[in-house]
Amino acid sequence: MVNDLVNIGFGNFVNSNRVIAILNPGSSPMKRMIKEEAKIQNKLIDATNGRRTRAIIITDSNQIILSSIQPKNIAHRFTEATEQNLELKESVTKLGNFKYDR
Repeated sequence: MVNDLVNIGFGNFVNSNRVIAILNPGSSPMKRMIKEEAKIQNKLIDATNGRRTRAIIITDSNQIILSSIQPKNIAHRFTEATEQNLELKESVTKLGNFKYDR
């Protein structure tokens, strides 16, 4: 697909096909535990730019991405990207079925 990248804040993008879950971090101890474990395994990507972590994104390669955007806003962006991809696919399919006679 053409538009697989979704903005997760501050000019950072994630491939929407690789995301498994978008989680609300809940409590501070949970955030600390996830951060520490992911750091140890070199699987942590911090995209918060020093701001408070509001969403934890988990990918199919077990990467943990921290974002300062609310999970519902990220989910909305994923939905928009999916809808745009469907519209694009339909347009390409219609163009592919177009017959040009001279």
